[in-house]
Amino acid sequence: MYDLLIRNVTAILPGRGPTQCSIAASGGKISALLAPDATDAAAETIEGKGLHAFPGAIDPHLHLGHGNSIAAPEEPADAAAETAAAALGGITTFIPYLLSTKPYSGVAQDIIDVTQKGARIDFGYHFIISTEDQLTEVPSYVTDFGVSSFKIFLNNRGGEGSRLGLPDIDDGFLFRLCELAASKGAVVNPHPENIEIAWVLRDRAMKADPEGTGGLASWDDSRPDFIEAEAVSRVAYLGQQTGSRVYAVHISSAKALEAGLLQRGAGAALTMETCPHYLTHDVEWEGGEIAKINPPVRKVADRERLWQALARGEIDTIGTDHVHRPLSSKDGGIWKASPGCPGMETMLPILLSEGHHKRGLGLERIAELTSANSARAMGLAHRKGAISIGLDADIALIDLDREWSPSNATTASSAGYTIYDGWTLKGAVNDTFLRGNAIVRDSELVANTEGQGQFLKRLPH
Repeated sequence: MYDLLIRNVTAILPGRGPTQCSIAASGGKISALLAPDATDAAAETIEGKGLHAFPGAIDPHLHLGHGNSIAAPEEPADAAAETAAAALGGITTFIPYLLSTKPYSGVAQDIIDVTQKGARIDFGYHFIISTEDQLTEVPSYVTDFGVSSFKIFLNNRGGEGSRLGLPDIDDGFLFRLCELAASKGAVVNPHPENIEIAWVLRDRAMKADPEGTGGLASWDDSRPDFIEAEAVSRVAYLGQQTGSRVYAVHISSAKALEAGLLQRGAGAALTMETCPHYLTHDVEWEGGEIAKINPPVRKVADRERLWQALARGEIDTIGTDHVHRPLSSKDGGIWKASPGCPGMETMLPILLSEGHHKRGLGLERIAELTSANSARAMGLAHRKGAISIGLDADIALIDLDREWSPSNATTASSAGYTIYDGWTLKGAVNDTFLRGNAIVRDSELVANTEGQGQFLKRLPH
């Protein structure tokens, strides 16, 4: 007898696309793909007619913190709120960025334990490397913690990282991190901006618009696309020289995309990610500083080029860059507002509504972008990323045609707002299962699922 049987569902299967079948799960794993009308015995049987089964989405890029801090969760409630938002959006695994100036050997386990007590979904961590002590420990992070990805803020120079409590680094530090990552089969995740040029352009932009009335356009002027493109090109090239894999986070512009494609064509092992807000928002959005993000949202043409890149396979993954600081962090206008926004509840629905329904993006391609490719890039493909026998029974059941509206009043994230407030989206998460256990049913959280999530040790390449 199976633990779970989902009958008569249209499953998005790797290499096959939408397929009518029944999905059986036992012991937390997908154990069989059966005929649509299967009547095999199961402890729980769900009728999936009219629904599409996607592999549980994986968010490879977010910041899990406490209050206005994005460094790390400080209590289980931090993880409980944000994993609730994730589960409601069909996300069953996420990998936040852990930020500390201390060696992670002394702090990581406590943070993992706090996270696990509140987590409704499975999780990993990326470690942000910013000190010499951390750099020295990189090989042990891979072997001892199963952490196989390391972020570096290329813009932490001249005191720029002080708002996050981080020291300055330089390209020599980046080069040594790439060498260490290559030696252990790990991946380097750079925040790609040339901050020295950004300072020059920021001063010019603020002089031209001291009150920030230009809003998102002025923010874009202060950190334009070419400084992102230069940094993507630089780190990908250094990665190639050292043999390191590079995962370029939050590609926001056509120029950064083209720079990455050039380096990939020259042999760099480069994976590129974009975020939903770069696919839906641009400098003309009337909400202004609510969508202030680093890198900035760009022009309409950039937005459409990114959609094209998703369809062509040029961009590999979708990450939310979810930040759950409250809306009050946006006070003070464009120059003072805190960067970042929440996005986990809407990641998969945006791909369905704006991608599939409006632009014809294929459902199998969406499953690759939101799950399979992230699993491969982040060392999780042995457990996650597809509806396939032997993998974890992480499943999002989608009502592809149901229309709904995200709302500031109903968002589960502690941020308390969404940049999609009042939008009408087509495609809704009906149910979410983590290892065969329901954490969302009929678009509502299942009670008492906090602590169900597990920390995942990830494999090096």
